[in-house]
Amino acid sequence: MTDTERAALKEKIKEEIVNIEKAIVPLLDATKPISPENSLGRISRMDAINNKGVAEAALRSAKTKLSKLQIALTKIDNPDFGNCSACKNPIRPARLMYMPESTRCVRCADRR
Repeated sequence: MTDTERAALKEKIKEEIVNIEKAIVPLLDATKPISPENSLGRISRMDAINNKGVAEAALRSAKTKLSKLQIALTKIDNPDFGNCSACKNPIRPARLMYMPESTRCVRCADRR
């Protein structure tokens, strides 16, 4: 990975971290408990509970990705960053730009 590619990837990771942090805020609000005293009808309450479940799944996914991006940002200056954790071959820069949190090349990720 060239220095230019590494710098572009670092900026991309920082940008994604900011975007995910912004996306987490409304998800936190959408996952608040639904009080039983709520004056919703039975169907509306069931719909609200279902929406809360969807928001909780999205929140878990966002937090996981945020954590992986933060780890990638701390490791980006390591000389072995960008190498597959399984086969040790370089991960293509296009894959890292698309999924900066990737630790495996496409071939090894498919085998998993």
